[in-house]
Amino acid sequence: MIESEKSTRLYRRLLTYVWPHKGIFFFSVLGFGMFASSAPMLAHLMGVVEKTLDAPTEENIWYVVLAMVGVYFYRGIGTFLGKYFTARVGREVVHALRTQLFSRMLRLPSVYYDRESTGRLISRVIFDVEQVNGASTKAVTVVVQEGLTVILLMGYLVWLDYTLTGIFLVVVPIIGLLVSQASRFFKRYSRRIQKSMGQVTQVTNEAIRGYREVRTYGATESEESRFNAASEDNRKQVMKFALTDAINVPLSQQVIALGLGVMVFLMFQRVQSGNMNSAEFLQFITAAALIAKPMRALTDINSIIQKGLTAAASIFEVMDADSEKDVGQVDAGRTRGNVEYYQTRFRYDGASVDAVDGISLNVPSGTSVAFVGKSGSGKTTLVNLLPRFYEAGGGEVRIDGRNIRDFTLNSLRDQIAIVSQQVTLFNASIKDNIAYGSLNGSTQEQVEVAAKAAHAHDFIMALPKGYDTEVGENGLMMSGGQRQRIAIARAILKDAPILILDEATSALDTESERHIQAALEGVMKGRTTLVIAHRLSTIEQADQIVVVDAGRIAEKGSHSELMALNGLYTQLHQMQFSEAL
Repeated sequence: MIESEKSTRLYRRLLTYVWPHKGIFFFSVLGFGMFASSAPMLAHLMGVVEKTLDAPTEENIWYVVLAMVGVYFYRGIGTFLGKYFTARVGREVVHALRTQLFSRMLRLPSVYYDRESTGRLISRVIFDVEQVNGASTKAVTVVVQEGLTVILLMGYLVWLDYTLTGIFLVVVPIIGLLVSQASRFFKRYSRRIQKSMGQVTQVTNEAIRGYREVRTYGATESEESRFNAASEDNRKQVMKFALTDAINVPLSQQVIALGLGVMVFLMFQRVQSGNMNSAEFLQFITAAALIAKPMRALTDINSIIQKGLTAAASIFEVMDADSEKDVGQVDAGRTRGNVEYYQTRFRYDGASVDAVDGISLNVPSGTSVAFVGKSGSGKTTLVNLLPRFYEAGGGEVRIDGRNIRDFTLNSLRDQIAIVSQQVTLFNASIKDNIAYGSLNGSTQEQVEVAAKAAHAHDFIMALPKGYDTEVGENGLMMSGGQRQRIAIARAILKDAPILILDEATSALDTESERHIQAALEGVMKGRTTLVIAHRLSTIEQADQIVVVDAGRIAEKGSHSELMALNGLYTQLHQMQFSEAL
């Protein structure tokens, strides 16, 4: 009962996406009504045909021919109206769901992405939305069209002989029971299909994005094996769904056929006793035969509805997820960039210890601080608290002495530019990638000034289309150093008072690193800079170096001060120096 109420609420919510297009949907319903009303017309016409056979006058023959052509013309108009306008409503629903779902995904907090696979999220936008379209429009099409056909044919049968029709109606509860039982299996297998489809998408996405690694490390066969396993699981779940559907449909048809058989037997009895003439017999048997197809369609549609409802539950789960909390009321304007961590704590969901454990640190405006430490020590997490990608679980993070939670998210993030090792570029021109997002109103001159400061202008102008050159998916048309300099140009153009450099010079060749180091020195001037670095040689000139260990500050000072301590920083420095040798 609870499951049924949940499905009803879900379907009502789904239909709210159809309601804004009720004007268009009216024409589709009108078309369905025309199609449905043609069925009893055709049944009645069979009686006229039988009478014409008894008296085939020219007038009667023309009447039958014109009536038949007219009915099918009328039916054709109904079919066009129903199918075309339903398709329009369907695509409007898909568009609305996709755009709302995508919009919601862009506003989900980082912790949501931490626990959800990329493949499953993509699958929701592509696969699940199409399944919902089946339940919201295709199912409604069948229910309205075939439902009206059944009702009108039933009404015609009652008008012809209500006692025979009553016998046929006995099969309806049996069909309802079969549909109800099948629904349970449809829901179960629909959920499994969604999960397996998400896995197929995930494996495909990873293998295509990492095709260089796949080939370099001889992982072609292992990736094929992963994909085959995911696809095989999807195939099994789809076949279980298909098996249930294949059993449910013929069972329902058999019940309908049984009811029709009893009716036909009794009709022949009445013809024998003289209580029914041949014209009435033809009309009744034609109407009864015509009713079988729409009733079968109504039982078929159950599988589409259950798929759609399962997909809708998955989509609305994302839509109902909490967006990033923006409790701030203050517009930060342009800050001086003084950053302070005060007894700051943070723990990931499900973790047993804090990733950031009571850190206090002051970074005066215009100075630089470098965070170093072993992988997993908490330095990246600490920096990610500043733009509120994660919310501090204790203590405060402050800018210019004010808790960053007081600022609106947009105005807070306006204060920060980020350059990371994993540069994200979009499949657009170089200019569009530099003047990205809120920077898209920048002039060509401003973009070029930023590119020159990032040591990127020369290589950009050497390209065939210059700043209009498309960079390819995630900048694959560019080298690592070129991508990095484009990202630095983007940060320079933003001109934010705070700069975050997340291993921005890692894994680059010497030539590229020299260009980028020079570009970074320029962009760091006058800005508060937080650097996460593994290569210690790049941060020796930082105003402060903070050694983070197990979420706490182990050591703090300048390069020379830390080397004099002969502690953890010295060990890390000597280790890297010996590796370099």
